[in-house]
Amino acid sequence: MQERSTIKKEDFDAFLYSAVKKGASDIHLKTGSPPSVRVNGVLIHLNLPPISKQNIEAITGYILSSKINPPSINEITQIDLSYTTSPPIIYRFRVSIFKQRGNLSIVFRNIPAEIPTFQSLGLPPVIEKISQESRGLILITGATGSGKSSTLAAIINYINHTKAVHIITIEDPIEFIHEDIKARISQREVGTDTENFNSALRAALRQDPDVILVGEIRDHETIDIALKAAETGHLVLSTLHTPDAAKTLGRILALFPPEEQELVRHRLADNLTATISQRLLPRADGKGRVVAMEIMIVTGTVREWLIQMEKPSTIKDIIEKSRTQYEMQTFDQSLTDLYRGGLVTLEAAKAAATNPADFIRALNFE
Repeated sequence: MQERSTIKKEDFDAFLYSAVKKGASDIHLKTGSPPSVRVNGVLIHLNLPPISKQNIEAITGYILSSKINPPSINEITQIDLSYTTSPPIIYRFRVSIFKQRGNLSIVFRNIPAEIPTFQSLGLPPVIEKISQESRGLILITGATGSGKSSTLAAIINYINHTKAVHIITIEDPIEFIHEDIKARISQREVGTDTENFNSALRAALRQDPDVILVGEIRDHETIDIALKAAETGHLVLSTLHTPDAAKTLGRILALFPPEEQELVRHRLADNLTATISQRLLPRADGKGRVVAMEIMIVTGTVREWLIQMEKPSTIKDIIEKSRTQYEMQTFDQSLTDLYRGGLVTLEAAKAAATNPADFIRALNFE
């Protein structure tokens, strides 16, 4: 990307196109610094001139130009939205614009044009079985950049190909664009189509939904409405920034006051279908990344544990022992499969393991 008095939109779009073609999943722009890109999980600083304040403000203007009632550039402290490059080559990005030390920075996350499938993501077969549920709450969890949006898109894509249902998604921003196939899909973007997650989720219950996707659970009200939607016979999908099942359940309970937590445990026991927690690892062949998953399905044993929840650490044991019968798996079991399948190196598997020493011990025992 060349610096000039004011960068033109077509030149900036060409820079984004070039970065994506070279494998960039994320593109970082910071006032006064050269651009950086993330390729296969590694952040690389490009040998390009620093971005001027004038040019980063021009780029911000291009991003905001398609929005209804956009804020002025001077009003921005942080904002999340989407950006689509101009034809003939169209790319879509999830964008975060924020101030740091008084100046603008922008991070772009590339959204692949092709909607992922279970097969293209390398997900275990049990994910398809989970996606066949007609009611309940399914939570996809993991750190930022762990592929939660791709997994959600693959589940919606599967339902879209197999069921004549109404799917409502509430996203901030909309990422993958789904076309109606067998299902009817209504995609709503926070800030453009609706004020916030909670008002859109309440409204969704009056819009004849079968499946509701809530981009992220951020507070007590969102999880409460999501549970109510599951209780009334809907399938609800959402995400949390938690590393595993035990932390996910703990985070949900922490959103409620202590006097309500026993009731919430019963509500989760009755309505939670599964938690799918994920981490991305570099492939052994250097060609991209592969996902490791912990999968907890709410069986009778898990339901009993949810109601009591006296020893949170025991949920890992329940998951581990339920692999053969229910196809659950811990992260360490998933990592063992990936390592034995030659998809990741031993070093990468150890680094991603919940407890590296336990992982190596179990690997040697097998």
